[in-house]
Amino acid sequence: MKPARWTYWVMLPLALVFWAILARILDTALLPGPATVFETLIAAAQSGELGHHLGVTLRRVLISFVLAMVLGVVLGVWMGRSLLANALLDPLLVLFLNLPALVVIILLYVWFGLVETAAVMAVVINKVPNVAVTVREGARSLDPQLEQMARVYQFTDWQRVVHVWGPQLFPYLMAATRGGLALIWKIVLVVELLGRSDGIGFQLHLAFQVFDVASILAHSLAFVGVVQLIELVVLQPMERRASRWRTAGVTHA
Repeated sequence: MKPARWTYWVMLPLALVFWAILARILDTALLPGPATVFETLIAAAQSGELGHHLGVTLRRVLISFVLAMVLGVVLGVWMGRSLLANALLDPLLVLFLNLPALVVIILLYVWFGLVETAAVMAVVINKVPNVAVTVREGARSLDPQLEQMARVYQFTDWQRVVHVWGPQLFPYLMAATRGGLALIWKIVLVVELLGRSDGIGFQLHLAFQVFDVASILAHSLAFVGVVQLIELVVLQPMERRASRWRTAGVTHA
C-alpha cells in the first residue's frame, strides 16, 4: 500500500521543532534558532542579494548538469555496448571516479585562471564519470530479444532509441539525474567558494569569515529548498509519467 502524500512532509516540522528546542537549550550564536535564520533569509531576499546569488548558482548548476548528463550518457552507452571502448576507457573512468573533486577544481583554476569556464569544467569533469558508470550498467542490461525484434522490423536508429533503449535505460537515467543534481550543486558551491565572486558558495565564504552561522544556514536552506522544489515539480512527475510510458513504449514497439 502506497503511503499517503502527507507522510512525505511529516519529518520537516519535527526537525524544525527539534532544531528550535536544541537552539534554545544551547543558547549560542553558533546555533541560531529557526526564527533567526528565517529572518536572515527574508532580509536577504528583500534586499535582492539572495535572488541574485541564487540565480547565478542555479545557472552554473543547470549548465554543468546538462553538459555532464549529455557527455556521461553518450560515454556510458558507448562503453556498455562496446567491449573495446569499455576496455580502453574503464581505467580512465576509475581514475576520475577516485580523483578528489577539490584537486580537479584547484588544477583547473591554476591552469585556466579564476574564470567561469574553469568553474563549469571542474563540475562537469567531476560528474561525467558517475553518470557514465550508471548508464553503462543500463546499456549492458539491454534485452537482446528486443534488439532482435528491432532489427526484424527494421527500426530506424531513432525508433530504436525511443522505443527500445529509452524504456530500459530510464531507471538508470533517473538514478543518474537524481545523483547528478545532488552532487553537482555541492561541487558548484565549492567551486564558488574557492574562485568566484558571486553565487551561494561565495556568500557562504563571506559568512564563514565572520562566523555568521545564521547567514550560512539561510543561504544553504534557500538553495536546498530550490533543489527540493525541482524534485517535487519536475523529477517525481516525470518519473510517474515515464513509468506509464515505459510499459506503453515497449508494448508499442
